[in-house]
Amino acid sequence: MKDFDLLAILLKPEFSAMLWHGLQETLKIAAGSWLLAMAMAVVLLVVRLTPNRLAERVVAGYVSYHRNVPTLVQLMLWYFGIFSLLPDALQGWLSVHNAETILSIVALGLCQAAYFSEDMRSGLRSIPPGQAEAARALGHGYIGSMRHVMLPQAIRNAVPALVNHSVSLFKNSSLAMAIGVAELTHAVKEIESQSFRTFEAYGMATVLYLVCSLLIMAVGGWLSRRYRIVGAR
Repeated sequence: MKDFDLLAILLKPEFSAMLWHGLQETLKIAAGSWLLAMAMAVVLLVVRLTPNRLAERVVAGYVSYHRNVPTLVQLMLWYFGIFSLLPDALQGWLSVHNAETILSIVALGLCQAAYFSEDMRSGLRSIPPGQAEAARALGHGYIGSMRHVMLPQAIRNAVPALVNHSVSLFKNSSLAMAIGVAELTHAVKEIESQSFRTFEAYGMATVLYLVCSLLIMAVGGWLSRRYRIVGAR
């Protein structure tokens, strides 16, 4: 049995370079999919709350699909299915610009948007009905009241839930390994297979994921305190 020697990994240039590149890919996927998820979540929420019943059912179906189909299956569908249906020019562009990473961002972002939209919908429900009436009294239409009055409060109310799902999104970035993305888990797997130091390699991955997740939670806690609505419990 080998003695525990973390420096055998950290001090070897090729292993430390693989770790650094894997962490960069993980952060890139997590940040890109988070931005896409938030943008989509706002659109889904606004569309779902319109008086149009068809739009409401379409969004409900979208949310139901992404919440009930495993994220790994959705990644596989995008990479092996939808990618092959794209125009040849777009496939060529994606292949040149790291298709695996881009498709991972799209798949994870669209999936997480379903969770974010439900979080914000719950936050919206906690707003007193008088807020919407006051917005209309000030001359705001539906879009104006959502943009200036309702959504800002809904997002602030939903911060704890959004933070929890943001951590889940960060951890789910490891699933991108299944379609060939050289993110952190993939890098650690390669290091382990070359160095035969299983405990050190996966221990390092555990620490990196834990530190990043705790940082996300710390930032979320600060935002929750900083933008807490006065009088809210």
